[in-house]
Amino acid sequence: MGLTILHSADWHLGFPFASFPPEQRKYLQEQLQAIPQKVADLCRRENCDLVLLSGDLLDSPEENRYTDLLARALESCGVPVFIAPGNHDYLTRESVWLCHRWPDNVHIFPGQMSGAVPEALDCRVWGAGYTSMDSPGLLENFRAEGPERWQLGVLHADPLRRTSPYCPVTAAQLRSSGLDYLALGHIHRQGNFRCGGLCAWPGAPMGRGFDESGSKGVYIVHLNEEAQLRFVSLDAPEFRTAELPDSELDGFLGSARKENFYRITLTGEMAQPLEEIMAAYAHLPNLEWIDLRYAPADPWARAGEESLEGIYFRLLREKLEKASGEEREIIELAAKLSGEILEHREVAL
Repeated sequence: MGLTILHSADWHLGFPFASFPPEQRKYLQEQLQAIPQKVADLCRRENCDLVLLSGDLLDSPEENRYTDLLARALESCGVPVFIAPGNHDYLTRESVWLCHRWPDNVHIFPGQMSGAVPEALDCRVWGAGYTSMDSPGLLENFRAEGPERWQLGVLHADPLRRTSPYCPVTAAQLRSSGLDYLALGHIHRQGNFRCGGLCAWPGAPMGRGFDESGSKGVYIVHLNEEAQLRFVSLDAPEFRTAELPDSELDGFLGSARKENFYRITLTGEMAQPLEEIMAAYAHLPNLEWIDLRYAPADPWARAGEESLEGIYFRLLREKLEKASGEEREIIELAAKLSGEILEHREVAL
């Protein structure tokens, strides 16, 4: 029997977005607050059998104004939900995971590896939560045991650094664990590797700044002969960056979404004033400009110098005065490129 799983992590409910101005901060907090219900809606739409949530759902371990909202969304999934607390929402005596009344379909893993068998599903889910802001490698020396067809794991862990203080996970550990699918959180960009079973991390479902740019979302995991992934966007605001000359702006921003945040670094030779560019894209409310362009150089300014460069440009100018048509265009281009090279600028041919 196959299984369909929704795998998500790193919601960081309660993140303050302190570096943004008040209006943008309020907007981003509202959009982040919508993530739990979007996940629940997707779970039902995809007819998922269970949900694996790999930690840092909350930005701090204490109970806050998002707790009830989160509980309602998890209950509305309508299927078993398994949570492995992370380094932001770790388990303490006063932890929201221990002190709040969670719905019956929600299982929160304790601070050591343990397993749970959801009713009527041929699988066993293993997991563990952090008990402080860091964690040793919880998968070290672990082996999944049980008669169920599918052995699943859920951890908030770092698969990229062996020396990480955040529960490092290695390919060798995955192979020896006997897990068919290991659902990780902590890394805010998506990724996966296969070693015996499949280990995957969906990244955060919504970026929190330009250091978390690009498409964000969750994984839908299909277990048949083996685990297969499908990345699904939750249609949350995205942060996008680009370095572009003036001529490529329309290609990048022509289909831009008003909901997204853009940071554009203008490069190359200045074709029009920044004020005109900003006016042309004023319909995008969350657009930031960095202007690194240079003003068009006048190559003939060097013709008056008493130097080899001056002699070179005087000779070019003399040829230009006698030229016409295509030859004139070639001489003008030669002067322009020569001037840019002497200014140590990148030349596009």
